[in-house]
Amino acid sequence: MSTPSPILKRPKLEQRNNEDDNETSLNQKSNENNGREEEDSVEEQKVAFIALIEHRSRVQLVEAEKRLEDSQTKLARLSGRSNASAANKPSVENVIKKVKMERKSPSPVRLNEASSSSQPQSRTELVIPAVNPKVPQTVRSVGSGARISCGSSAQLSSLAPSNGVVNVKVEKPYSAANVKVEKSNSAVKVKIEKCHRSSSDVEVVEIQDRGNKRKIGTYVHTFIHTCIHTYVFIYIYIYIYIYILLLCMFFVYNCMLGVALCFIWSSAPCTVHCHTSNHISSQHKRKLRSVAVCPVNDQLFVSSALDGMINLWQLQARGSGASLLSTTDSVSPVQRRWPEDIAWHPLGNSLFSAYTADSGDAQISVLNLNKTQGRARVTFLEDKPHIKGIINGIEFMPWENTCFVTGGSDHGVVLWNEKDEENSWKPKALHRNMHSSAVMGVAGMQQKQIVLSAGADKRIVGFDVQVGRADFKHQLDSRCMSVLPNPCDFNLFMVQTGTLGKQLRLFDIRLRQTEIHSFGFKQESSDSQSALINQAWSPDGLYLTSGSVDPVIHVFDIRYNYHKPSQSIKAHQKRVFKAVWHYSLPLLISISSDLHIGLHKII
Repeated sequence: MSTPSPILKRPKLEQRNNEDDNETSLNQKSNENNGREEEDSVEEQKVAFIALIEHRSRVQLVEAEKRLEDSQTKLARLSGRSNASAANKPSVENVIKKVKMERKSPSPVRLNEASSSSQPQSRTELVIPAVNPKVPQTVRSVGSGARISCGSSAQLSSLAPSNGVVNVKVEKPYSAANVKVEKSNSAVKVKIEKCHRSSSDVEVVEIQDRGNKRKIGTYVHTFIHTCIHTYVFIYIYIYIYIYILLLCMFFVYNCMLGVALCFIWSSAPCTVHCHTSNHISSQHKRKLRSVAVCPVNDQLFVSSALDGMINLWQLQARGSGASLLSTTDSVSPVQRRWPEDIAWHPLGNSLFSAYTADSGDAQISVLNLNKTQGRARVTFLEDKPHIKGIINGIEFMPWENTCFVTGGSDHGVVLWNEKDEENSWKPKALHRNMHSSAVMGVAGMQQKQIVLSAGADKRIVGFDVQVGRADFKHQLDSRCMSVLPNPCDFNLFMVQTGTLGKQLRLFDIRLRQTEIHSFGFKQESSDSQSALINQAWSPDGLYLTSGSVDPVIHVFDIRYNYHKPSQSIKAHQKRVFKAVWHYSLPLLISISSDLHIGLHKII
């Protein structure tokens, strides 16, 4: 007999099926629980968000009331009606009562679910603290210690107020099926008290800060007001001072102008009174040509004549007389010509003489007054820059570097600069074609290195040595015979012309081609003006003396608005060539064709 096959046991399969069913039911329950938890979290977030909005609106309302109260207080203080405005101001308690009455309205945040009504429930109090809007915070539960966090916690914290705490009652069952939000009267009272306390603290702090700010603002306003007043007064004082100063300057200017006009346009010129006149023999055999006072020793002066001799004189008794110290033969070596013009060296130790340029003769000689007897005293310079004709003038320049200028009949003006060696000079032609005729006189200006030259072509040229070109040119209506700068006013210079009655012309270098004034005199002995007649300035630059073909010395006061001489002094028997002023003594020294030297003491 065959054995029967074993029968499989069925209960094991059923057990497995039951296990599978249990697992699926558990999974379904867990899914349902997860869905409910998610719904609960969403509902909780909604509740918290709505509570934050309500609290925010209440706080904003309180702040608005405070701002309104502050503005009304300021307005009442400014208008002086603080009492009237205080009676109409709403209090904070009334505002809180209004908010409390409005809070009794039913809240829309009550949600019930029928499926979870049978499950036990517990009330949880949510506390939302004040946070910094920049840092996200979490909302913690107080009753159960549960923590609620979500992706929108940053938004909730930004909406939370900075000066209070939000308390929200949330009904949360253990199964998280229903969420209910209720408010108890005790909780509302606690909240209102906390709000009162926080608002009162904030008001005290704000009042203190406001008082400090008002004090600081008052101090700043007072300081600014004081500074403004101080600066205003300072500006006023400065303006008054400038105004007074301008008035004083204007007054002084008018006084000086009046004095100057009194001097310049005076109708009664000052006269020079000659106390005594002493005439001494010149010791020359021919007519005198020039006279010059030593610039260093006020007791010495020299005279030259057509005989080629140069005499050295010494004054006696402050100009009462003069004694001859020495006589030096200074004729040229080739033609035996006399000195046409002479000039002292600025150091006063030598005398320079100008001759002629014809026949290759020496043009410049130097008389050394420090040489001992037995040795040659006169030396002739080897350089001969002038081409032809007579060298009409020689003059040392009033500049720092020692140099002199010569002008001749060859239309040229030559500058001589001193070298390191003794009696060694280097000539340099400044110009040769700016004059169309003989150069009759040369001179140098004090304030600028300008060489003035006056020519027989009726032209005055001012040549700038530093620039190397003519600074100005001026054409006159008559031939020019000499030029002489003023010793005090460095801008003035005088030019001698050949026009009778207007022999002397006064110019200002700043006005270029404008003639300031003219002086002149009549001549009885001749109708022509001689080139041998020369002029000289007084040391103060106010008087001008001129020789004449008549035996008189004409004195002009440049402050006198008149063309004629202020006085004429009878000095010699014949024509007067020149009358020079002594720079330290009240003395006039004159030379004449009567071969005498006149010493005229001035009072």
